[in-house]
Amino acid sequence: MKAYRACLFDLYGTLVDIRTDEGRPDLWHRMSAHYGSRGARYAPAELRAAYLAACARREAELRQSSAAKWVEIEIGTVFSDLYARRGAAVNASEIQETAALFRRLSTTHLRAYAGAAELLRILRERGRQVILLSNAQRLFTLPELEKLGLRDCFDGIFLSSDHECKKPDAAFFRLPLERFGLAPEDCLMIGNDPVCDVAGAAAVGIDSVYIRSGLSPRDEPEHIPALLRLDRMDLRRLRRILLAAG
Repeated sequence: MKAYRACLFDLYGTLVDIRTDEGRPDLWHRMSAHYGSRGARYAPAELRAAYLAACARREAELRQSSAAKWVEIEIGTVFSDLYARRGAAVNASEIQETAALFRRLSTTHLRAYAGAAELLRILRERGRQVILLSNAQRLFTLPELEKLGLRDCFDGIFLSSDHECKKPDAAFFRLPLERFGLAPEDCLMIGNDPVCDVAGAAAVGIDSVYIRSGLSPRDEPEHIPALLRLDRMDLRRLRRILLAAG
């Protein structure tokens, strides 16, 4: 494997192990109480249905207005819409608080994979640019990066919610190339999704490493166009491979 100028990393399932469950009844009871305390009264089941409808509505709007094939909503607009539909006025800080509560209640497991921070640190020490390219919500992900000690491990952070598009859309992959003046051949994508990470990168000429983790899709394509495949999560082995390239 050659030495690449930049390593583009997926987050969830690649550097971070996470489990979420947005269908938990206790989540919607707590969120119902939270919304009600701010003047937006919903029964728990009603709030869940309104949330799912608002997500679908916002995605449909983006599909109509965006040039991207793979669109991504910004979840704060959904939480805001739910307040507005009950006539409750809230500010940006209250939306952040609502998002933080929702994420905390829906997350059942969160940890960085062993060796994640060390891998990112050593790559940067060796002169590689380390860039996060993740299908993720800023309101959820930045606090989690802080909690896990990964926020300052990247030279650049690109989250799909900020750009209204997501992997495998070519437009999302081009963002770090444009920001850092990189050519596709300068970059290596590292991720756990054979379509979003590997096929998406290949479509714009970026090589990739596919790591099959517990969060990888169960139905893998017959052909995965990765330069290297690791069949289990082992970031220390990945580090040895990347550093061996010089």
